[in-house]
Amino acid sequence: MPQIHFSVCSAAYMALDQTVEAAELERTFIAIKPDGVQRGLISEIVGRFERKGYKLVAIKLIVPTKEFAAQHYDDLSSRPFFDGLCDFLSSGPVVAMVWEGQGVIKYGRKLIGATSPQASEPGTIRGDLCVQVSRNIIHGSDGPETAVNEIGLWFKPEELVSYTKNDEKWLYE
Repeated sequence: MPQIHFSVCSAAYMALDQTVEAAELERTFIAIKPDGVQRGLISEIVGRFERKGYKLVAIKLIVPTKEFAAQHYDDLSSRPFFDGLCDFLSSGPVVAMVWEGQGVIKYGRKLIGATSPQASEPGTIRGDLCVQVSRNIIHGSDGPETAVNEIGLWFKPEELVSYTKNDEKWLYE
């Protein structure tokens, strides 16, 4: 009888695992905000995405203007904190990146954690490295359409690199 239980559990696990493997290869925009750069957290954040198996396809260091920050946060323009958000994003260097991989948009958001560090789980970037929402060190696209728009805002098409990493066969095949 225990063998039947084990077989049912194994079958359920295998079915779940197949669903996970069906995720699409996609790209997302991730930015390390000025507080993350100033605190020396670039390698920590990049390392978390790399260890997960995602591929970095674009990266640059930029100090956005307030006008550029307003374009980036355009969807929040009616919110009372909009001006402060734009001031903050343009207050220093930002590491802008594009990451590629299966399910990178959704899982990238899980790696990042909730917008409020107080609501972020331990093990997430914000849960481990942040204290308050106004200094939450990282931004990540929240969906496929947003990812396309943000990548297009921050990068020219020729700045995106397509290549095959040697470890992809260990991740996806």
